[in-house]
Amino acid sequence: MNEKILKLMERGTKILGSKYAIMGGAMTWISESNLTSALSNAGLFGVLASGAMDGNLLKKEVIATQSKTDKNFGVNIITMNPKLNDLVDVCGERKVSHIILAGGIPEKSTIEKIHGYGIQAIAFAPSQVIAKRLFKQGIDALVIEGNEAGGHVGPLSTMILIQDILLNMKEYPIFVAGGILRGEMVAALLKLGAAGCQLGTVFACCKESTAHENFKKAYFRASGRNAILPVQLDKKFNIAPVRALENIGMDEFVQKQREVLQKFEKGEVRAENGRLSLEHFWAGSLRRAVQEGDTDRGSMMSGQIVELIKEERSIQEIIDQILKEAESVFN
Repeated sequence: MNEKILKLMERGTKILGSKYAIMGGAMTWISESNLTSALSNAGLFGVLASGAMDGNLLKKEVIATQSKTDKNFGVNIITMNPKLNDLVDVCGERKVSHIILAGGIPEKSTIEKIHGYGIQAIAFAPSQVIAKRLFKQGIDALVIEGNEAGGHVGPLSTMILIQDILLNMKEYPIFVAGGILRGEMVAALLKLGAAGCQLGTVFACCKESTAHENFKKAYFRASGRNAILPVQLDKKFNIAPVRALENIGMDEFVQKQREVLQKFEKGEVRAENGRLSLEHFWAGSLRRAVQEGDTDRGSMMSGQIVELIKEERSIQEIIDQILKEAESVFN
């Protein structure tokens, strides 16, 4: 291992408590106890996706993860979840080391509640203004995720976020996500001041992932241009864009969006409840793809980096390749 790489990762590894400053992306139905613990056991930082879980289900999944690893891992919680505080309480009771807040800008009170349990809080920032506000409110670290990434994404590319946020806020711990796989890219981002990186799509189809064989094979066949964002029907009803492989399920989401929008316009549903129903649609659709192997109607959340992923590898094989490529930058 090149000592220069470990040195560059130091700020990130101190925050995460892992050997390497590489986080796993939180992918509903994929980032469960098996994959999360396997990532942490390999020296990375696994992140458990709580998705639409309630407190009881999250507690079971956290206990299952803790039974498989004694290393640090995080729990990703969607900020719009009406059971947000209950999920934070579960993490506090189970002494989880980190909570990653996603799907919206967290309130200061939520960050304070997390810190009250002695847990570190990490969030996502789509702009420099919000990044500065979150650090002012006490967030421990941020992830900036470009819209090349899979799943829920913001409007800007990784390249823009690097120049807007990372290069202007080098004094803060910031992890970069979206379109990252090769070690040379990881090394370059560390040299630019990143605390570390987050990778998701490559781990969704690794050997330790419990995703259905059909799901993984669809990834290996796909190109980056197949990973698209759904159409937003009306700007008044802002949806969180979700990048996934194009299929019939994507068309069905547009229809679901149309139904929710009509109810919203008639006053039959509040905006936040409508968005939550769309989140539940994605969660159910993703389950069909991941667990049942329905790659036609299930949601195939994927980043554009799928272009470079053509075979199933173990987590160890993936990280060994990344580190080898990263070392080449210093040779």
